[in-house]
Amino acid sequence: MAQSVFDFGMIGLGVMGRNLLLNMADHGFSVIGFDKDSTKTGALESAASPGTTVKGVAELATMVQLLQSPRKLMMLVPAGQPVDDVIESLIPLLEKGDVVIDGGNSHYTDTVRRVKYLREKGIHFMGMGVSGGEKGARTGPSIMPGGDKDAYEKVRPMLEAISAKVNNTPCVAYLGTEGAGHYVKMVHNGIEYSIMQLISEAYALLQYAGLDNDRLHQVFKTWNEGALQSFLIEITADIFLQKDDKTSARLLDVISDKAGSKGTGKWTSQDAMELPVAIPVIDTAVAMRTISAYKEERVEAAKIYNKPVASFNTDTETWIKQIHDALYFGVIISYAQGLAMLHQASKDLKMEIPLPEVVKVWRGGCIIRSTLLEVYMKAYSASPDLPNILLNKEVAALIENALINTRTVVAQAAQSGIAAAGIMSALGYFDAYRTERMPTNLVQAQRDYFGAHTYQRTDAPGSFHTVWGE
Repeated sequence: MAQSVFDFGMIGLGVMGRNLLLNMADHGFSVIGFDKDSTKTGALESAASPGTTVKGVAELATMVQLLQSPRKLMMLVPAGQPVDDVIESLIPLLEKGDVVIDGGNSHYTDTVRRVKYLREKGIHFMGMGVSGGEKGARTGPSIMPGGDKDAYEKVRPMLEAISAKVNNTPCVAYLGTEGAGHYVKMVHNGIEYSIMQLISEAYALLQYAGLDNDRLHQVFKTWNEGALQSFLIEITADIFLQKDDKTSARLLDVISDKAGSKGTGKWTSQDAMELPVAIPVIDTAVAMRTISAYKEERVEAAKIYNKPVASFNTDTETWIKQIHDALYFGVIISYAQGLAMLHQASKDLKMEIPLPEVVKVWRGGCIIRSTLLEVYMKAYSASPDLPNILLNKEVAALIENALINTRTVVAQAAQSGIAAAGIMSALGYFDAYRTERMPTNLVQAQRDYFGAHTYQRTDAPGSFHTVWGE
């Protein structure tokens, strides 16, 4: 085969890497993939659509040699040291002007370091979040690139071609400097954690009213036809109907309640505290997954503590409506917290993250896509520097409409001993955010009393200290 004939290369031919390459090939680009596992290179070629140009190779140097200059290639390997190892393997094979993309879930600080490291060598480096799972990778993901703007322009036609489309608009855009692409994807995943936690709480609260899996399917299916329409609500409706191939039960009923995670939710919480930005619903979602792993302890605790006895006098249909509104409220707050984090990070970390573009990119292909993002896109189009989406009047109206039912659900959950920490946290955050004068003046006084940390006054500028108790 002649040299320099391929438009794009992929390092790592797992499901995501393979599907992204096949997606590119279907859009007319010639693609080549590298993996040491020959079964994966074979799987790539055998899955190619007729008439497309797709090749798999087992030598990294071979792939690089066959790419057109300036070379454009992506890594989809585990985050951390494996990414650095691949970069070191690539450097001797690349030339100035080549473009390297990290499409995995790397921490943004690693991406910032790699951008600077490769810039010194004349190589363009980008961190790029990809959301949508294996199906999205094949048919149209949401793509979140950041880093080198010149590099983005070189790969933009390809990324726009393969991305999801909403009203013919590609769900990809340049999302900022240095590590911005991976930062946006990290926050995306934090919001994902949050919404999944809220949905699981809605599930528990509906079960409390006696709904079985068939009824739960119908409820979520109906919800997905209205204001809650979203990918996560859609798949939740499907999950309730899935049968277990080993028993006669529904699969959901035989799945363990110990939930796993890959760390991006934890990163979101940690980095929010560093800014600092308050994202308590996301923090709670991360904590609930951690608590879910305490299975043996929870079993013992359930024996020790009696469950509260609370009367449930609400008719089922009313309860379903109340939970709908509480879930909707929580979802709005989840987005609000994540977007507020991006707003602050854009300023403090000098990433220049365009929030109108972020919500546009999230509208299709990604796990957290929902109709709410159309509302947010309108809000950010009018006020791109809005520090919190809750300050938008249209969003405020949605909140107000759901607020009474949210308070009712939180009260019933608390009285009944049902764990609904996500919804409770969302309400607590909202009530604090809308409070003109919080009781933290007392916290200031306490800090100054025991540690001489000083305080600010309402009637004079500057910092003050008092010798308390004298």
